[in-house]
Amino acid sequence: MNASLVVVIAVLFGTGTYLLLQRTLTRIVLGVGLLGNGVNVLILATSSRAGDVPLVGRDDTTDSVPQALILTAIVIGFAITAFLLALAWRNWTIDGDDAVEDDVEDRRVAKARQRVVTDVPDHEDVTP
Repeated sequence: MNASLVVVIAVLFGTGTYLLLQRTLTRIVLGVGLLGNGVNVLILATSSRAGDVPLVGRDDTTDSVPQALILTAIVIGFAITAFLLALAWRNWTIDGDDAVEDDVEDRRVAKARQRVVTDVPDHEDVTP
């Protein structure tokens, strides 16, 4: 595998992961796209030896499984992107913002956890 491909794959995975951790759906869509492209480049880079000709000049043909995997990943990535864009559009038309908000139940659990943490007595005050 080429060193430049390793850098490209690392940048795609790192940027995609960073964008997935954001709160807006447009950044999440971009992160999913970058991760999908990173996986496709990874499969392509590790599928055969460098410099091999696919069909011309060889007695045997190359393995078609990595190419089929990449084609399937492209189709699945397109479907996921279309679904996330539909969710973002729906959220934008309802709220006017595409930020993902916390769930009401998550807020209730966080408040209860904070109350429990603040109500815990210190063990330093206990004398033997």
